[in-house]
Amino acid sequence: MSIKEQVQKLKESLKDYPYARIVAATKYVGPEVNRELFVAGIHEMGENRVDSFLEKYEALKDLPIIWHFFGVLQSRKVRSVIDKIDYLHSLESISLASEINKRRKVPLKCFVQVNISGEPNKSGLDETKVISFIKSLAKYDKIEIVGLMTIAKLTFDDEVLNGYFRRMKELQTEVQALNLPYAPCNELSMGMSNDYLIALKNGATVIRIGRILFS
Repeated sequence: MSIKEQVQKLKESLKDYPYARIVAATKYVGPEVNRELFVAGIHEMGENRVDSFLEKYEALKDLPIIWHFFGVLQSRKVRSVIDKIDYLHSLESISLASEINKRRKVPLKCFVQVNISGEPNKSGLDETKVISFIKSLAKYDKIEIVGLMTIAKLTFDDEVLNGYFRRMKELQTEVQALNLPYAPCNELSMGMSNDYLIALKNGATVIRIGRILFS
């Protein structure tokens, strides 16, 4: 199946979620595939490694791609990407917030990453620390918290996934109730190729899709 056909099939599966934004996770493909995706109608793309992102950014500068960065962003690498990305999905520390604030020219739209499953090998804040962390960002005027992001546990148990995503929606509501001008938190970045429909049922607004676009 061609990229165009895969994109069409994915969009058909989203007919009940017209507000859902697809971000193509393109870490395993080359820039020529990003270009195919753009032509097929997906204009938001995400990378999780700095070197791969920079390569594609340069190769695709002729396209008005909206760039997302998913991965752990080390403070020492902030300078090289920070004015090239539109969204960061992995904010989880004050040290990173401070470095972004120092380097960024205009406010960066950020998702606070939450380790909702509590797995030790996953990045992100424990859910109990999310509110205090967001409150601590008040002085960073180059950061806007547009939402929360999570990577759910890899499981095919729908009940477990529903629990994780439902809790993320509850956390989002708690952040919104703070009425912080720098943290509207209107977005939920959750759901990937194996669980995006469950995430959407629980309030996801941004889904990060890779494998099923290329299979």
